[in-house]
Amino acid sequence: MSQDKEQRRKNVLEVLNKARSMELQAIHQYMNQHYGLDDMDFGEMAANMKLVAIDEMRHAEQFAERIKELGGEPTTEKEGPVERNQEVGAIFAFDVGLEDDTVDAYNQFAIVARENGDSITVKLFETIIEEEQEHLNYFDNVKKHIEALGDAYLSKVAGTPSSTGLAPQGFTIRNQGA
Repeated sequence: MSQDKEQRRKNVLEVLNKARSMELQAIHQYMNQHYGLDDMDFGEMAANMKLVAIDEMRHAEQFAERIKELGGEPTTEKEGPVERNQEVGAIFAFDVGLEDDTVDAYNQFAIVARENGDSITVKLFETIIEEEQEHLNYFDNVKKHIEALGDAYLSKVAGTPSSTGLAPQGFTIRNQGA
């Protein structure tokens, strides 16, 4: 492999691993929020937070798979510490900031991938950006409801169920049928 091609591959691996560390951070943050919301009896919010965390798990895995395809080693380090014990009103504003930063960063990472000739990684970032935008929109909507309606909105969602049901797949579920 030419040195130029090797450097381009390294540039792409660097942004892929940075994105993976951001996803690992999001998984920890959103699962922590899921547990907190569930403990406070905001089941519907907790369930949605868990589903967003599962999306982030899938993103982390997609980045890892691409990193391995390029001959790299996926990072296991998360981007930073988890913000714990957040009030309900603060959670969604905080998450809007995380998702907005993620969309911005991934757009920049897609540019790096494009400039380094990796169209497959560009497509991966573009797909994940769309999903991150969905998360951002959800968090922003809830934030706006809390800001506009306050306790009335929170009272409406308090006591709602948090179950997201069993996933139709997974190692232990798959093996129970064997």
